[in-house]
Amino acid sequence: MPFSSFGLHADILRGIKDLAFTHPTPIQSQAIPPAMEGKDVLACAATGSGKTAAFMLPTIHHLMNRQPQQARRTARALVLTPTRELATQILENLNTLAVHTPISGAAIIGGLSMGPQAHAFRTGTEILIATPGRLLDHLRQSYAKFDGLEILILDEADRMLDMGFLPDIRRILKMLPAKRQTLFFSATMPSEIRQLTREMLKDPVTIQIDRQTTPPAAITQAIYPVAQHLKSALLIKLLENQGLESVICFTRTKHRANRLAATLDKNHISCAPIHGNRSMAQRSSALSGFKAGKFRVLVATDIAARGIDIADVSHVINFDCPHVPEDYVHRIGRTGRASATGDAFTFVAPDEESNLRYIEKTIGKRLPRVTLPDFDYAQKSVESLEIPIEQRIAAIRQRKAEERARREKSNPSRPDANGPRPFGRTAHSDAIPRTERHPRAGHFEQRSGGGRPGQQHSDAPRAFGSRPGGQAGRSGAGQPGRRFGGKPNHPRSGPARAGGGVPFWQQRGDTGQGGRSKPGRRSPR
Repeated sequence: MPFSSFGLHADILRGIKDLAFTHPTPIQSQAIPPAMEGKDVLACAATGSGKTAAFMLPTIHHLMNRQPQQARRTARALVLTPTRELATQILENLNTLAVHTPISGAAIIGGLSMGPQAHAFRTGTEILIATPGRLLDHLRQSYAKFDGLEILILDEADRMLDMGFLPDIRRILKMLPAKRQTLFFSATMPSEIRQLTREMLKDPVTIQIDRQTTPPAAITQAIYPVAQHLKSALLIKLLENQGLESVICFTRTKHRANRLAATLDKNHISCAPIHGNRSMAQRSSALSGFKAGKFRVLVATDIAARGIDIADVSHVINFDCPHVPEDYVHRIGRTGRASATGDAFTFVAPDEESNLRYIEKTIGKRLPRVTLPDFDYAQKSVESLEIPIEQRIAAIRQRKAEERARREKSNPSRPDANGPRPFGRTAHSDAIPRTERHPRAGHFEQRSGGGRPGQQHSDAPRAFGSRPGGQAGRSGAGQPGRRFGGKPNHPRSGPARAGGGVPFWQQRGDTGQGGRSKPGRRSPR
């Protein structure tokens, strides 16, 4: 059926026509009608199946047909996504689909200034696309309100669970109106996600597209058995084949991604790393450069495995065999998108064989093993991607020491430039007026002659723990037989006397110094 059969707003259909979309995908055909009716939707579909248009088209239609009578200063729809890249991509899709409508959107993501994002809250931008962490940063401010929220959308919910965002999502839900429409999209449905759907959705329309662990049929899969220390050399050997035009290479950790990108760069292979430790500008530059053909290889962690739409990826290479079968499916789903063909290679070291068997059991078939005839599998490693943690810590400490030395050299007036700072002293301690105990009354006076405004200095001695004006202190002075609030007739408090509250050193019967406050003690105020 064509998109026109859904009854979408005419201006939305114009945007769809500009994109040359002719027929909806299965997830779009099943999700758009109930969403347009205002029902909650629970949809499970593989990555690359067209979920973004499945929830964005009915959302734009709803906001177009129910324009508020007066301008609102709150967002009307909220989309939660796990990564900045996915949020940026959804915003781009929104802008193209709603190009002929007055609907506007904004991305609320980390790595960018909060000022323009706060402006989007204050001006009442209709659709906000946010990552959970940055959204919570804004929700701590008074301007971030969702009183007028009508639609909540969760995209790639299982990925947010994997990244540890589930507690953040629960905190966000407490700040949203209970009366709303909720659209829930996920590639898999683990038990935690099912529990979350029961808390969020009301009588949802459930949609299941394909089997969640089935890789696309258009992807050719192959396994390359290789020792761990030879993976880099094997990758470089494969890249000598010019048929590998655009490659996404997935590594297990951010550290390995950086090291592998540096190795490829040394071998004159254009590449860029992308992972969570890179700044937003670096990640955007790597992604845009890869899409434009500037970089031949994108070395990534699983940040690029979900939702990011990169067209014309010829090969996906699992440099490290995934631990979870679902991760394997989503990684290789980066190629063969939109019914195109693609290749997926997985490097498997001997210690990763158990992961491979689990993947093959899940997808229901044994994957072919491939060896390169002209590759020396017995060669020694030139360099290792893994640096021992002790060496990494030592390198970090050395770098910090060098940075500290440069700062001290450039600014010798710093307090720590000529050695450690004296204990208990500051660089300007001589400018602070010090206090001195009065030899008779036990009170303090400033050397500068000052004191607290309105305070009268008295030369008459007073009991320890008492206050000026005859008021008893908190320590219990003035109570019979008590010292420092102790028990009556305590051995150290002395016998109960009519003049209770007198310190024990004034009860000795001494003369002269006996009536003074004990040296070194300050009367509590």
